[in-house]
Amino acid sequence: MSQIIPPLAHIGPVRGAMLAGAPQPAGPTAGPSFAQVLMQGIDTTTTKLAAADQLAARAAVDSSVPLHQVTFALEEARIAFEMMIQVRNRLVDATQQLTNLQL
Repeated sequence: MSQIIPPLAHIGPVRGAMLAGAPQPAGPTAGPSFAQVLMQGIDTTTTKLAAADQLAARAAVDSSVPLHQVTFALEEARIAFEMMIQVRNRLVDATQQLTNLQL
């Protein structure tokens, strides 16, 4: 089973989000940016949804497609979609908290 989001150890600190006085990294961090990780997750979710849809359509026409494969693909797509929705909800909440922040 493929991962939607790579392990967090590979994600560097978000630029501009570090506290003043906190130690800064010596150079640019290696690894994908936060936007790249989000886009990769969206692409993976889209691929899983399309694959599950195709498999379900094939199963409706062709009885040789195993039902357990269809069920597994649909469940995997559902979980990936729910995870994407949760990430979106967290980003919206974080944005709202930042806009309500009093300086």
